[in-house]
Amino acid sequence: MKPITYEQALHRLAAYCSRGERCIQDIRQKMIRWELAAEDQKKIIGKLQSEKFLDERRFCKAFVNDKSKYSHWGVYKIQYELKKKQLPESFIREALSEIDREENREQLRKLLATKQKTVKGVNEYEIKQKLVRFAAGKGFLLEDIESVIPSINIS
Repeated sequence: MKPITYEQALHRLAAYCSRGERCIQDIRQKMIRWELAAEDQKKIIGKLQSEKFLDERRFCKAFVNDKSKYSHWGVYKIQYELKKKQLPESFIREALSEIDREENREQLRKLLATKQKTVKGVNEYEIKQKLVRFAAGKGFLLEDIESVIPSINIS
């Protein structure tokens, strides 16, 4: 791959950021792949932030909203993924606080009701345990799982 210049990287990354919310970690990974100098990386990140292409608080809120509503992830999984992206803890807490707890439980109930149709088990206990593991793997809170499981019709 031929080397990329500062200007080319800035334009590509601005276009990348304008297509969807990004965090600094995503941008940095791209620049490392392009083998951009560390000094240029800092300048580009600063420029993208000053021109509002990059905003980690906004990214956190969008990420939480998308993963909660469309990917059906629970709080733990969302929090884990945000921490992997090295985002500030305060931004993560703020974004997670915007999740509507009742809406999240209803989403979990629908998810488990759908999953229950495909789960096989020798008895009701085994099926419920598989549903609990499934929901925990999706990152839902145990107290939410325990409150929703009894409402699932196991046949």
